[in-house]
Amino acid sequence: MNVTMIAIFFLFGLIFGSFFNVIGLRVPENKPFANDRSACPHCGHTLAWYELIPVLSYIFQLGKCKHCYTKISFLYPAIEVLTGFLFMFSFMKFGFDMELVIALLLVSMLVILLVTDITYMLIPNKILLFFLPLFVFMRVIVPLDPWWSPIVGASIGFVIIMVVILVSRGGMGAGDMKLFTVLGVVLGTENILLAFFLSCMIGAVIGVVLLVVGAIDRKQPVPFGPYIVVATLVTYFYGDLLRNWYVTTFLI
Repeated sequence: MNVTMIAIFFLFGLIFGSFFNVIGLRVPENKPFANDRSACPHCGHTLAWYELIPVLSYIFQLGKCKHCYTKISFLYPAIEVLTGFLFMFSFMKFGFDMELVIALLLVSMLVILLVTDITYMLIPNKILLFFLPLFVFMRVIVPLDPWWSPIVGASIGFVIIMVVILVSRGGMGAGDMKLFTVLGVVLGTENILLAFFLSCMIGAVIGVVLLVVGAIDRKQPVPFGPYIVVATLVTYFYGDLLRNWYVTTFLI
């Protein structure tokens, strides 16, 4: 595969990752993210162009604002690198195929929601409503087999989380329910079930570890979005492989 194109997609991911940081931090607070210069959230200093270079600006400033010396959240470069890697991996997985468009849209939405959920414990409706019609349109162009799988997948995603919310009396939020509905359009019937199972399993394992090491207590609310993001990415890229492995290992 063309190494140059792989590098280009990684660089594009870094750039978009920086933009996704801005969207994820501003949308929940109803702040504009277009035509509004980025500034230090502590001292209000407007950032120069060289302070906006993905990853490198964080390294050059040693992780601190050069004006007020407040530490810059490591979330900024982490999101940039993560987006770069996922853009690159999407291209390596699908090449110049129409499914690549869906992969990049899915990665973009999940990265933005990762920022919002980690920062505010919120999955904004604005983000979901922006991406939903794009996913519907792309699934018409690049349909799943069978064609009705996205419709049923969206319905299953909605119902499963609604049941969890009712049974647990708020164990999950309405944002998670809406997110799984959107994800059902992308993943389809079988994979949305796998994504739900994996997100619960990952959340349970990490939750137990955090409790054991004392990072959280039993009554402390923890965002579930990051577990959904990881489970969705694993399912989207390797769902068929995992389901085939399960069938051949345990059912045959």
